[in-house]
Parts: sequence; C-alpha cells; structure tokens
Amino acid sequence: MRLNDAKPKTGSQHRRRRVGRGIAAGQGASCGFGMRGQKSRSGHPTRPGFEGGQNPLYRRVPKLKHFTLINQKQYTTINVGKLNSLKAKSDVTLESLMAEGIITAHDGPLKVLGDGELTVALNVQAAAATQSAIAKIEGAGGSFQATKS
Repeated sequence: MRLNDAKPKTGSQHRRRRVGRGIAAGQGASCGFGMRGQKSRSGHPTRPGFEGGQNPLYRRVPKLKHFTLINQKQYTTINVGKLNSLKAKSDVTLESLMAEGIITAHDGPLKVLGDGELTVALNVQAAAATQSAIAKIEGAGGSFQATKS
C-alpha cells in the first residue's frame, strides 16, 4: 500500500449541502435558518459563552487570587504557651480546657499550635497539632495523642 492508494472508507464522506439554490433543493430561500433574527444572519450568530447581553458566566466568576476550600475544617485552636497554667502530667482535652476556662468557645475539634514556650509536662489529646507544637510538648516531657475529629 502506498500513500496515493489511501482512500477514505466508502460512505464516510458526504456531499456538501448547497443551500439557497431554490425551493426544490429542500434548503432554498432562507436556507433552513428561519425568517429574521440574530441566528439567521451570515457568519456565526454569537460567540461561545454569549448570554444575550447578560454578564456571562466567565465574567461573573472570580479569577485567580486564592481558591477557597470547599469543605474547610473548623478547629478550636490554642497555642502551647497558654497550657503552662495547667498541672503537670494532667490530661489536656477540649473538655478539660473548657472546664478550666482557658477556652471559652467550642468551634470544632481541638488543634494545638506551636506559638509560645511550654515548661509543664502534659498529656495532650487533640484532633490535630502542628509539628512545632508536638516538638514543644514532647520536649517538655509530655506526650501528644491524635484523636478522631
């Protein structure tokens, strides 16, 4: 087989539709575009995304910047520096912190952040913690245990 022998499969190519050549041709006069209006004119009727003069979707949505997380987790946060007032070797949970009055609002599971210094050994049970917070808790002689949020 050579390049000049290559032919399209029979029936795969159709004749070009000749419109506007009289009523007997089936697509005469208005060529199947109806009477008047925007879609009957020559050329493309409207560009893709055109919404009839309404501000189109691609102009309504915000562009770039930062993308918001759809199902963002809400945490009740506390820094390790605020845990110094607790007794040594005590268990630290969201409930115990609310009972002590260190945390006043329940905004979701507890997350420990690493700002401040910790001098007391504590057993912290929280849903999440930063790497620096875990390092400071274990550096003070305590332990961190992740709980289900």
